[in-house]
Amino acid sequence: MPDGFRRHSATAQAAYHDLLSLLLDETVSEIRGTPTRRERGGRSYWYERYRIGSSVKERYLGEDSDVLRARFGSLERLKGEREGRRRERARLVRLLRSERFVGMEGATGSLLAAFARAGVFRLGGVLVGTNAFRIYEGELGLRLGLDQTAMTSDIDIASFERLSLALGETVLPTISELLAEFAFSPVPGLGSERTWRWRQAGGEAVVEFLTPSFEEEEGVRDLAALGVSARALHHLNYLIADPIPAAAVWRNGVLVVVPRPERFAIHKLIVADRRREGPDSLKARKDLLQAGLLIAVLAEDRPDDLALAHEDAARRGPRWRERIARSLARAPAAAALLRACTA
Repeated sequence: MPDGFRRHSATAQAAYHDLLSLLLDETVSEIRGTPTRRERGGRSYWYERYRIGSSVKERYLGEDSDVLRARFGSLERLKGEREGRRRERARLVRLLRSERFVGMEGATGSLLAAFARAGVFRLGGVLVGTNAFRIYEGELGLRLGLDQTAMTSDIDIASFERLSLALGETVLPTISELLAEFAFSPVPGLGSERTWRWRQAGGEAVVEFLTPSFEEEEGVRDLAALGVSARALHHLNYLIADPIPAAAVWRNGVLVVVPRPERFAIHKLIVADRRREGPDSLKARKDLLQAGLLIAVLAEDRPDDLALAHEDAARRGPRWRERIARSLARAPAAAALLRACTA
């Protein structure tokens, strides 16, 4: 692996995955009503049905899976263990900090926690960008340095427009209300009156909402479940397909959703090529660094996942293959590892 690329201890890796499991247990323990399965577009989703007065309400719980159904079977036990689970999560975060996890700094952690409480990640939001990369520290057991994490106060949230519309629920409080509490103001852009970007007063922090573009032109779309507009970008559908739950290391842990690391790595190769010239050329170097680090560890730990992610991207057309090839030409070590996985 590249110089300076180290792993966390087995204890730290176990602590991270225990923290994630406890956070997932917590989401189920918050259920007040009856879990109900719905079929939509050939896929199964779970909703909680509960009564307020004479009205029946529904709250989205997640896509059907064996793990989620198993947690439903332990609902009463999980409700009774909430206080003990909170203390254990705090202990695990302390342990991870002692193991030199980078985790989240205060401003980012508090904002992610607010997004989680409002339902942003439950309702289809996926954390992308450098803050997602930092969370792979726990998912992959990587000990990352400051230069590798490329600390940033920006938060990028992506979601599928069609999924957002189908869920039939919106975040509460609204994104605008939530961000106003953190002194963020909307930033107009792209010649549209719809807001997809906010900047914090007196600082550099920016929050952006994104969605895949399935058309020739990029633009601005609405995300109904999140109650915001989002900038539509090419290649984003590949990145956020089939995302995974993850734990942000802050206070007693925050449950978020991030792209699969193998998709993140290949997507960064594509983005690096798009940015290789012009004002974003410095970002392109960071993209290649992040892609190279992920490819190095995935080639060792999850070579089949990495190969499948690369094959998926390559099947999407010649422009995709050209962008990946040009980036790999600038990252020969990553190219050699990827060739070995796909041979």
